[in-house]
Amino acid sequence: MKKFLDENFLLNTKTAQKLFHEYAKDMPIIDYHCHLPQQQIAEDKNFENLTQIWLYGDHYKWRAMRTNGVNENFCTGDASDWEKFRQWSATVPYTLRNPLYHWTHLELQRYFDVHEILDPSTARKIYEECSAKLKTPDYSVRNLLRKMNVHTVCTTDDPTDDLEYHAQLREEGFEIPILPAFRPDKAMDVADPEKFNSYIKKLESASNINISSFDDFLYALQNRHDFFASMGCGVSDHGLEEIYAEDFTGTEIESIFNKIHLGKSLNDVEQRHFKSAMLLHFAEWDWEKGWVQQFHLGALRNNNTRMLRTLGPDTGWDSIGDFSQGKALASFLGKLDSEDKLAKTILYNLNPADNELMATMIGNFNDGSVAGKIQWGSGWWFLDQKDGMVKQMNALSNMGLLSKFVGMLTDSRSFMSFPRHEYFRRLLCNLFGEEIENGELPNDIVWVGKIIKDICFHNAQQYFGLQQEGIKKAIAVPA
Repeated sequence: MKKFLDENFLLNTKTAQKLFHEYAKDMPIIDYHCHLPQQQIAEDKNFENLTQIWLYGDHYKWRAMRTNGVNENFCTGDASDWEKFRQWSATVPYTLRNPLYHWTHLELQRYFDVHEILDPSTARKIYEECSAKLKTPDYSVRNLLRKMNVHTVCTTDDPTDDLEYHAQLREEGFEIPILPAFRPDKAMDVADPEKFNSYIKKLESASNINISSFDDFLYALQNRHDFFASMGCGVSDHGLEEIYAEDFTGTEIESIFNKIHLGKSLNDVEQRHFKSAMLLHFAEWDWEKGWVQQFHLGALRNNNTRMLRTLGPDTGWDSIGDFSQGKALASFLGKLDSEDKLAKTILYNLNPADNELMATMIGNFNDGSVAGKIQWGSGWWFLDQKDGMVKQMNALSNMGLLSKFVGMLTDSRSFMSFPRHEYFRRLLCNLFGEEIENGELPNDIVWVGKIIKDICFHNAQQYFGLQQEGIKKAIAVPA
């Protein structure tokens, strides 16, 4: 019987072990999509205890605790940090076969060298030992990034953000680039006129542009797009239920904007047409600047209206949605491609039923101009686990080129999430290792090792332009 979570965890053959330990393990991490709070990096924050770094804002853990019968007071309420941790430690033994069980113990090992199983009997010791370390300079957030061998981080930022902390990090010359990503979801969320017009006011303030027409609105957003580029941004991101690719006219979109700007509600057709127009504008700006655009598709968000009213969004009440993705995706990407304005693109699906759809969709628009120009992203959110990641890699292998894949990302708000890259790399090496030992792949360790290194790091480095000169340009302080 193998020991739990030993050095060969998830590596079921000698070849897999060799591939991981000699080729994958020490590759740097490019985390090209996450939600890390850049203020905490700029301030080089030290967390006071394990609860603060581990449980604050982590809706994965909150969902598990709620399912285990833990009162909301110990998730998002005002219970003490120790009581919240105690309730989490009592939940962990019940997370067997949930990825949280692996992640929890990987993080304890990698960050704190704690190899005990977390449960109520070990909770106090682990809490005190880890909390004591977190207060030391070695455990400041910048040193946590260094400890995990992080090469580059791309955060997620609204167009109205002033990027104050990104600027501070650039001016200080922090050696790990912390780059912004342009996330304009609120600029096309027209379901609520009051909310949308409030956003317009924020955009006016950020851009210093008075917005009285649709052209003004576009001009202000493009102004922010340009500003993000000046701050080293090379990535956009969209979190959508589905792609919008309706036909529309310019006059129609102007009329729709004027209607909502007057505080009037839009019908479903008007909303879809407006979103379709905005997505094309954003995509064309990304293409003009040579950015990478990312589309996270398929989340059904904020399903519990009672808890949404109480706690707000992003608190753990979302699920997989069953939206139709293929036809609109083909239309949207096709419109851009037909005008030679299709930027490098990464597609993510939340519904596993769309796996093969995504794996074949990217092949429709890989035109040979850039290796892996259109990517299908790694298992995301509910699919960010062993089964989800293996299925994604298998489908991509069967219908595309896994060798050109840009690999893993955390999509996390936590500085403790970087072992997810290790988790992915172990699964990747195990796939190749098993097939080599089964005679399905040649026993060419050097070549397969190169492919492993590419997927772990080099493909993303090339794709996002993060070679040394690109890094220097991205983090250079404007004159």
